[in-house]
Amino acid sequence: MHRFDSSFVDTEGLTQALRLMTSRSTEVSDLPTNLPLVGLGEVEVLNLLAPQVLGHAAQLGAHTSMAHMDPPTPWITWAMAMWNASLNQNLLHEATSPFATQAEKQVFDWLVPYFDMQGGHFCSGSTIANLTGIWAARDVAGIRKVVTSQAAHLSVEKACRLLGLELVKVGLDTQGRLDVDQLPNLEKACLVLNAGTTATGAIDPLTLSGVAAWTHIDAAWAGPLRLSPKYSDRLSGIEKADSVAISAHKWLFQPKDSAMIMFRDLSTANQAISFGGGYLAKPNVGVQGSRSAAAIPLLATLLAWGQNGLAQRLEFLMQAADTLAQNIEQTDHLELWNPPQTAVNVFRPRHLSTSEFLAALPAGMLSSCVLDGQMWCRSVAANPLVDVDLVTAQIIAASQKRT
Repeated sequence: MHRFDSSFVDTEGLTQALRLMTSRSTEVSDLPTNLPLVGLGEVEVLNLLAPQVLGHAAQLGAHTSMAHMDPPTPWITWAMAMWNASLNQNLLHEATSPFATQAEKQVFDWLVPYFDMQGGHFCSGSTIANLTGIWAARDVAGIRKVVTSQAAHLSVEKACRLLGLELVKVGLDTQGRLDVDQLPNLEKACLVLNAGTTATGAIDPLTLSGVAAWTHIDAAWAGPLRLSPKYSDRLSGIEKADSVAISAHKWLFQPKDSAMIMFRDLSTANQAISFGGGYLAKPNVGVQGSRSAAAIPLLATLLAWGQNGLAQRLEFLMQAADTLAQNIEQTDHLELWNPPQTAVNVFRPRHLSTSEFLAALPAGMLSSCVLDGQMWCRSVAANPLVDVDLVTAQIIAASQKRT
């Protein structure tokens, strides 16, 4: 019987992969039209795909990149992701993921005190995290409807559809937050509050935590601000929630797919969202079955940076967004929607269309959103490598162009 041992580990091939990661060639070759009958070989495939995968990707760490909620990842996470891929650990079975299971517990032990939660688990994104929190609300608190703002992430509506729950969307105030005066009766409701809406970064009044049968906070974007001594108070009230969702692949700077769901009463929540099986050593908690060791890159990042290092990056980005907002307000060519709440700026040109303005800027600098039926530009400070002076200069120059 033929053995394949030598093809699974090739030190020279891995070295070539690292070399290609830092060269970023863009000389693209066509891929085969059909699946090759005879393989090309691993190193040849590296050389073939590097210009496609690396050279033609959006450069999230570019000095002008400030558009989306997708930060560049630190190199320590690349190393951990490669280690994870080489081991293929599965969090569904602790026997096949002994340290990965320990690493996840360690990360939660470090982070939950900032939110006054007891614990939780990783999942592939905040769509799953929000679904899990609302699922627990239904089966623990017996909620029959979900109340949230019109600016809530679409994953909340998906969760209601999947769980058979009524969805009630409440209007917004002038700053894009849930309008407290429009709240319905919350006796049998899960109130979903936003800590950083997707379009504008608005923070709902988190002091509402606890007024409903269950409070779930979608903190996918702004949750990590709790680790910043300077900005932690912006999320005051989050500690009274029943569940909190955070996207680690946003402001915790992790590779996709990485998110967390946290619970204030972990034991009760886990009992409601767990399933057993004859092939399992212990119940499977949450929506996903097999899960990757996503906690390991975050563990490495937190060890490398510490709380201070993470806080410094977040505070730099908050300040960068404030600086951009101030510069926008000082020119007659741009209109600022509102001061940024969580490093998200929404603005538009006064003398040309938003689409023309966006086309005049480097790709990836800005994105767009629609508010009250009108298109606005959207800038999210997610890249610690951004040159905010360069971004400001290019934005102002583009705004001064005439059609």
